[in-house]
Amino acid sequence: MSDHTIEAELDQVRTRGPVRDIVIPPCPELLRRLQEATARGEPDPAELEAIAASDVAMAAALIRQANSPLYGLQTPVVTVGQALTVLGMRPAVQLLLGFLTRQALHVQSPVLAHFWESSTRRAIACEHIGTQLYDMDPGLAYTFGLFCHVGMPVLLRGVRGYAATIAEALARKDRTFTQTENANHRTDHAVVGAIVARTWRLPAPVAVAIRLHHDFTCLGDARYSDTVRHLVAMALVADHLVQQHENVPPSPDWAAHGPACLQHLQIGAAEVDLWVDALYPAFETVQAA
Repeated sequence: MSDHTIEAELDQVRTRGPVRDIVIPPCPELLRRLQEATARGEPDPAELEAIAASDVAMAAALIRQANSPLYGLQTPVVTVGQALTVLGMRPAVQLLLGFLTRQALHVQSPVLAHFWESSTRRAIACEHIGTQLYDMDPGLAYTFGLFCHVGMPVLLRGVRGYAATIAEALARKDRTFTQTENANHRTDHAVVGAIVARTWRLPAPVAVAIRLHHDFTCLGDARYSDTVRHLVAMALVADHLVQQHENVPPSPDWAAHGPACLQHLQIGAAEVDLWVDALYPAFETVQAA
């Protein structure tokens, strides 16, 4: 197996089998504009302001974030342009990316009540970890963290009985989450999430890493790129950081594979403890959609 093999597998799965009948929402037009604006590095501020201002709720989210305690402003901002100046380009792009993704994949379900808050925190944690690695793009890490579990809302919207599958998968001790998904639906959120990433033309390593993010055997397989293997390891560490912040018990994956992921990234447990405190202010600014 390799990155290209996974990409080819995803394209084949999309056209046949159970995934063929699952509706994958198209990439929102504003997200396409955002991708184009950031494709060549830092975006033009005027173009970013135009994208943000084209949706009232998105503009409000941008202004609300700029006025959060994280930035400690004495005088609140009232315009999109002011908010962009306070936030900076990259944080603003990340906020817009998350907003547009939530809007496109919106789902009302108790089983995913805090899904987007946790996804945003995972993205923040992945970006933070990415800054500690010499050969990792923190922006790529953020995108991967945000989209890592995006297959779940797509399955919830498009597959009957998936809500019950989530509850069952969380309760079972005899098999993994994705094994329960495959037993019930012949696919899982890693496959569907990777297809969303391919459909939305996210960077190829993001799609491949989403496909593999529960397959930790890839960490020792040099046929996969270093970027993909780093992302898979980072996701589990990031999830652990988020779970600690949200007072959620550690996942079975962390107990089984956490040490291997830390070793792969050459990170010590003491560093992880420091990151819990370092990320607290950023995690606290994440608000429900």
